[in-house]
Order: sequence, then C-alpha cells, then structure tokens
Amino acid sequence: MNCALPWLWLVVAMAAAPPALAPQAEKPNGIFLVAKPGMQDPNFSESVVLVTQAADASTVGVIINRPTSLPLRQLLPELASAANYRDRLYFGGPVARRAIVALFRADSPPAAPAFHVLKNLYLTLHPDNITALLANSNRQYRLYTGFSGWAPRQLEGEFALEGWHVVPADAETVFRDDPQHIWQELVRRAEKRPVGGGAWRGHQ
Repeated sequence: MNCALPWLWLVVAMAAAPPALAPQAEKPNGIFLVAKPGMQDPNFSESVVLVTQAADASTVGVIINRPTSLPLRQLLPELASAANYRDRLYFGGPVARRAIVALFRADSPPAAPAFHVLKNLYLTLHPDNITALLANSNRQYRLYTGFSGWAPRQLEGEFALEGWHVVPADAETVFRDDPQHIWQELVRRAEKRPVGGGAWRGHQ
C-alpha cells in the first residue's frame, strides 16, 4: 500500500505540479476508489479516495470520508488565519500526515500549482493556494491532513488484486456534510454497476 512509499518524493511532486490548464483544455481526471468490504489495510478500510493522476503517471488523492477533530491551528500555528478556520479537517491519507492538502472549487485555474481533478475542482498542497482559500470565506473548499499516493503502475496492481471498486467521481459527494454514509452508498452503487480499473483513462 502507499504508506510505504517515499513520501517526500510525493510531497515534492504535489507541490511542484504544473499550473492547471486553461478551462477549455481541461478534461476530467478523477475517480473514486472505494475500498471493498474486508480490506485489511487499516489506512483504507471502509474508505473512499478521490484520486487523480499526475503527469508522471503517479496517482495522488485524499480520503473524503474521514473527518477528524484536529484544529487547523495545531498544524499551522504560524498562520494567523488558521485560527479562524472552523470546519473539520479530514484525514486525507497516510502520506505526509502533517501536510495540509486542499480540495477546492474554482471557475478558473489557480496561479500556484494544483492538480485539476474534475470540472472546476482542484487539488493542491501549495501554501499560496491554501493561504488564499483561508482568506476568502466565500470559497468552497475542504482541508485534509496528509494524502494518499501510489507510484506509477502501483495502483494498477491493486486493481488486479481486487481491493478497490472504481466509481465515477463528483464534487457534490466530496463536499457532503454527512460523510459517514458515503462508503456504504458507493459500495452499493459499485456492486450494482461494476466498473473496472481500466475505465480510468490513466490506467488504460
């Protein structure tokens, strides 16, 4: 599983992601990985992970259904605006657990590096993007501590072991206020209409 990866390499890859493309050039590049019942890895048991693929074919994302009780100011004590953040932090994954990652909506690509995941939805750990989000109370975004990541072709091997359901991703599910039922709902959806890992263009 991805917790054994050299996390520093993945942090650098996320922070140095190329600026997102102009809106007219964007294509969806995100899916939900839904842990199958009985998954033994405690990092991902009963998890739903929104993932996207980087240019080097590595895969990065965040678990969307694990809220925590951690205050943001505990992880970013040097940032004054962190004390004003009242929403829950989510556990994004076992890689770089103290890194802050943001999923956010935007009508146009941000100036700082970010991954385009879905239409008008971006993933970033670049501090300039996160600082801008904290400064604007009108933005829709969610913050995560840590992230999930797989080296090139590693996730394909996990598909072969049948550890994951693959479900089309949507932003509405990401920003739901009741994440405790997301996993069960997506398992039911996947079992009714199974989709193979090859359905994602990054693994064709």
